[in-house]
Amino acid sequence: MSGKFHSIGPKATRALGSDLLTNKDSNMKKEHRTAKASYRLRTHLIHGNHESKHWDFDHHLVPPISASAAYRLGSVHRGAQGFVEFASDEADVKGHVPIYIYDRLDEPTRGMLEEHLAYAEGGETAVTFATGMAAISAALAITNKAGTEIVAHHTLYGCTYSLLTNWLPRFGITTRFADLRDERSFKAALTNRTRVVYFETPVNPTLDLIDIALVRRWMDEAKPGKVDKDRLLMIVDNTFATPYCQRPLALGADLVVHSLTKDIGGFGTDMGGAVIGPLKYHAPLLMYRKDFGGVLSSKSAWSILVYGLPTLATRMVNQQKSATRVAQFLERHPGVASVHYPGLETFPQHQLARRQMTSYDGKFAPGSMVYFVLKGEEKAATEAADRFMDYIANHAYSVTLAVSLGQIRTLIEEPYSMTHSALPAELKHARGLEPGGIRLSIGLEDWHDIINDLEIALEQV
Repeated sequence: MSGKFHSIGPKATRALGSDLLTNKDSNMKKEHRTAKASYRLRTHLIHGNHESKHWDFDHHLVPPISASAAYRLGSVHRGAQGFVEFASDEADVKGHVPIYIYDRLDEPTRGMLEEHLAYAEGGETAVTFATGMAAISAALAITNKAGTEIVAHHTLYGCTYSLLTNWLPRFGITTRFADLRDERSFKAALTNRTRVVYFETPVNPTLDLIDIALVRRWMDEAKPGKVDKDRLLMIVDNTFATPYCQRPLALGADLVVHSLTKDIGGFGTDMGGAVIGPLKYHAPLLMYRKDFGGVLSSKSAWSILVYGLPTLATRMVNQQKSATRVAQFLERHPGVASVHYPGLETFPQHQLARRQMTSYDGKFAPGSMVYFVLKGEEKAATEAADRFMDYIANHAYSVTLAVSLGQIRTLIEEPYSMTHSALPAELKHARGLEPGGIRLSIGLEDWHDIINDLEIALEQV
């Protein structure tokens, strides 16, 4: 019988068709019982939200890109209605495509990215900005006013520190710094003018962790309240962890900020930032973005939407496996004084890391950032770091000297003299930033090659 075509009669065809239909119905019933919400987040990062109202058709396999600064309006009434609906809590815009007027207000590609980011982070809304610093500025601006104070962890990214100390005071917003790992330090920094508690976790660059749920409890004990005006607000920079490794909103944060330029973007081609949180912050964030103008371009939004966010989980799974191996190698090396990586059992806050840094499926997710310090007194360590970094810059193939992070390429830099140079020297020393300290962002290269390049460079020290 094999190799021959055998025809079947109408009765047999109907019987066969009936069997196929029965099987199909059975499969369809099974599929229908699988609601969209039951799929894992890793799948959602790839397929996104097919019910988005930011685009009025969904036939594209790849989300479309919009490239228009202004939009045609069919009537004066439609234009007026668009301005009424923009950033309005009262307008009932749910259920139909927004009325687009001008890119700085809203546009479809950016809107789709914002929907996906909110979903990934577990928030009700996300508003994107041109850079991570623009997002941080917006989050702090809409939650503070002249006369209020911020309590911030004493170690921060250099540009954030500069924003808090050089620029916000000009608008009457001041900052008190504290060790947010210590309750007494935290409570000593609070005053009746404190409005916001701000920190990164893991901290840039030392990778110290802040216990989000614990700080939330301290905040509520210090200033209990049911509504925002009566309570302290928590803003967490989740850039180092990404929503794959940590979701601060679920642990008590009010807003989360990201530099989309880093791991969420993933490829180092586009800058961007985002603020994610409850729906009540959507309108103020949109108005701030409109008036201050730090708008994420549709072209950058498209790259992050199509290439960055969908590959986040896959990239992070591989990067943190390599990061663990690299950290273990560095820990054994005689020229290295200390290694900071949440995935190491010797990491001082390893148990907190295991509790707080978890993937969507509940697995330990320590991230892809490593910080290590070379041996030697200050002068010797500084010179050793310079020789090590210069050798990397001129000879290594799998490790690149560059100040960014979260890319598919492994990047290395010296925070003391580069990304955190805005901090005064005495503050850097007091807050764990050492001259021989080196920040390493693990990429997707073969981990054997990364270790080999580091090993050869360390031999030059």
